[in-house]
Amino acid sequence: MQMQMPTPTGDELKAARVKVGLSQVQAAVLMGYPVQSGSRGGQQSRTWQALESSQDPRKMPGPIFAMFQLLTDSHPEFSLVKKESPAETSAS
Repeated sequence: MQMQMPTPTGDELKAARVKVGLSQVQAAVLMGYPVQSGSRGGQQSRTWQALESSQDPRKMPGPIFAMFQLLTDSHPEFSLVKKESPAETSAS
C-alpha cells in the first residue's frame, strides 16, 4: 500500500496545529521536539518555531507530519485504533 506523505509548508503545519487547538509547545512535546525556557518566561520550542517559519529551510518530514495528524486525529484518511489485548479478545 502506497501512502502519500507530503512535506508540509510552515503555513500548513501551523494551520494543522491551530486546527487541533495546540500551542507550539504542546505540539513540540507531543512530537518529542525540545522545549526550553523562553526569554519572557514560560516555555518555547525553537525547533517547532523553525518548522512553522517560511524563512527557515527546515521542514517537518512528511512521515512525521502524518504521525502528528494521526496522533491528533486530524489525518484526512486514517486514524489510530488501539489494538485489543489478548485478555480482551479471549474474554469475548
